[in-house]
Amino acid sequence: MSQLGIILQARTGSTRMPEKVILPFFQEQSILDLLLEKVKKLGVPFVLATTDNPTDDRICALAVRHEVPVYRGSENDVLDRFIQAAKSFGFSKIIRVCADNPFLDLAGMQTLVTEFSDSDADYLSFQLAGNKPSILTHFGFWAEAVRLVALEKAQKLTSEKLYHEHVTNYIYGNPDLFNVRFIKTDPLVFSRTDIRMTLDTPEDFEIQQEIFATISKENPNFGIPESISWLDQHPEILELMKKEIVKNQK
Repeated sequence: MSQLGIILQARTGSTRMPEKVILPFFQEQSILDLLLEKVKKLGVPFVLATTDNPTDDRICALAVRHEVPVYRGSENDVLDRFIQAAKSFGFSKIIRVCADNPFLDLAGMQTLVTEFSDSDADYLSFQLAGNKPSILTHFGFWAEAVRLVALEKAQKLTSEKLYHEHVTNYIYGNPDLFNVRFIKTDPLVFSRTDIRMTLDTPEDFEIQQEIFATISKENPNFGIPESISWLDQHPEILELMKKEIVKNQK
């Protein structure tokens, strides 16, 4: 039987905002603290994959505090880091989580785990308007799922830097070579182009910190519907998001 596991990728060396994942974000907790606690709730084998750069010792220390095992590998060849992490922990199916998504939706994670457990797909993720996989949007609500054999096949087929930095790009970009499947997202968000909950810049950090704190007061276990509802009541925040989307086109 295929062993499914979650791999969360995190590093401190972000170009646009170094250390964003370990800075205090909500009630002295970092984004990484929040994500580690959230993902643990799924009860699925779980590993944090960071780099072998000494600056990421702090990420390892944080994972140890949360009792989450760590794999350390290449900083720039993230594809290889995932392959080696999966092999080290015996995962043949991987749910990939990025640490720059403080609004990761737990219900969406559960759906992905359930669907991928019984799927023969090489790649499975949520789909938005324009046949876009969620990883290519600015939402930051979802993870994606991939088979180890598909990652290994991609590694053999391409040496292009882009595909080794962006783990799944080659796979969903070549549906003729891989079994690529999608889960259609909620109509509430399917066609939206004005929401940015992925966090890359200091501007993102400031906006999202305010949103997270405000919604958490009303509902500590909030998900996508609560986030969308709050944003629609605050058009001034959506305007700020639109500016960041233009500045950080994917």
